[in-house]
Amino acid sequence: MRFAAMSYSVCMPSKKRSAPKKSAKKVLKVLSSKTVYKGKVFSVTSDKVQEPNGVTATRDVIRHSGSVVILAVDETGDEPRVLLERQYRYAAQEYLWELPAGRIDPGESALAGAKRELIEETGYRAKKWKRVLFFYASPGFLNETMSIFLARDLTLGEAAPEEDESIECHLVPLPEALDMIFNGKIHDGKAIAGVLWLAEAIRRGDF
Repeated sequence: MRFAAMSYSVCMPSKKRSAPKKSAKKVLKVLSSKTVYKGKVFSVTSDKVQEPNGVTATRDVIRHSGSVVILAVDETGDEPRVLLERQYRYAAQEYLWELPAGRIDPGESALAGAKRELIEETGYRAKKWKRVLFFYASPGFLNETMSIFLARDLTLGEAAPEEDESIECHLVPLPEALDMIFNGKIHDGKAIAGVLWLAEAIRRGDF
């Protein structure tokens, strides 16, 4: 006589496990800070810090109030045209194609700064404004942030550049501006970011 093999499974109550303890959130600790340079546009500090990852190091940081960038777009023709500036930049020691931009003044909002800079550098005014990008210029040693504002419905007025500014303004069709990027004629990072954003926004139907 044969018996069918039988199997049994026994469920034993498991021990109640305690919930894992939440570790305290680590924060930045500034152990010491010294201003080693203070100028009109920026200052430099040398800081000894303990970072949230536990690393202790000395960090030299350029402190800046932040900048605004204006992606001004003319839509009166068959295709959008981007307002580009050409000016000499001593730090780069060459003429650069850029978007209008400038530093945010103390107590000034980013949008107010963008409107002011557009008028001062180009004479243009815009009825429609929208911030479309926000990024750090070079976070390894610089705390400057950049806000790119899309400016639409443009009207031309009189520019009021600062004494040390000599700026050429050009309305450039978007396809040509893209060619300038991919052909290596535009070297300015904020201009590259703004023009590429515009092309992608149009492609997605978000413009």
